[in-house]
Amino acid sequence: MKNITLRQLRIFVAVARHLSFVRAAEELALSGPAVSMQIKDMEAQLGLSLFDRSSRSVALTKVGTDLLTHADRVLAAMRDADDLIASVKGLQGGVLDLALVDTASYFVPRMLALFRRAHPNIEAHLRVVDNRESIAQLLRQGDVELAIMGLPYGEWATAEPFAPNPQVLVTAVDHPFMQMKRVAPQALQREVFITREPLSGTRSALQQYLQRHQITVSSIMQMSSNEAIKQAVMAGMGISLLPLHTLGLELEQGLMAVPVVEGLPLIRHWHVIHNTGKVLSPAANAFRQFMLDEGKQFLAQAFSAAQTYAGVMD
Repeated sequence: MKNITLRQLRIFVAVARHLSFVRAAEELALSGPAVSMQIKDMEAQLGLSLFDRSSRSVALTKVGTDLLTHADRVLAAMRDADDLIASVKGLQGGVLDLALVDTASYFVPRMLALFRRAHPNIEAHLRVVDNRESIAQLLRQGDVELAIMGLPYGEWATAEPFAPNPQVLVTAVDHPFMQMKRVAPQALQREVFITREPLSGTRSALQQYLQRHQITVSSIMQMSSNEAIKQAVMAGMGISLLPLHTLGLELEQGLMAVPVVEGLPLIRHWHVIHNTGKVLSPAANAFRQFMLDEGKQFLAQAFSAAQTYAGVMD
């Protein structure tokens, strides 16, 4: 083990978490061959196989499973050491490990850019994750310190709201709903809903609205990304309930429409979340405070045209 590097341990943990060389490479911003080469080098040094590649899927061997426990401890200790150094140096440096649901990717990078203008020496690591459960795992494991998302978690996590997160119904611009002064909730029963996977925040918002109005939808089409949903809606394949903050460009350019529907928009909130049991590093705490102080005003200004178009009031 003495010749195995921290970089190799990070790569090993990423592959073990995803059980996929491709997804690990995407997370680490490396090429697939580079990830494979580092794992093969580790296995050569150990003289043991860490992954079973006998089938199409990737699985940890018994040795790989045992090593993962130790690798997690080593990397956690290194993160604690980084936090200690950062606390001594203050905000002259440090690392910010941040995760966000993909719906937040429409505005968080811009806010992060503003934050780094004031703190240019802070190194930011940003992970965009496709569902809430994956973010929970990252927070619990200590792989990230902060998360930006809609729905908060249980007692183990501290969730602080910083801005409204309106959910609006979107249709194609020539949809019959746009000829109606006001759409009754029951009219949605006849529509095809295009939505995300069951664990996503947008799917949860849709279910909340449907249950509140006792609506049973006859047809649901599931897609893996908001961009795919928007393209399908614009093509007239169906309608969807989406966060307003994912729609700025489409609404401003008249590519999608937001009909007036009873009970909408559904107002949720964006939260900045951290593991209650972990003391935040100075960099993470500074960004947390930045989101709490500036998030609401930033979103109101950045999406002012979309909010006006969708009839969303603060």
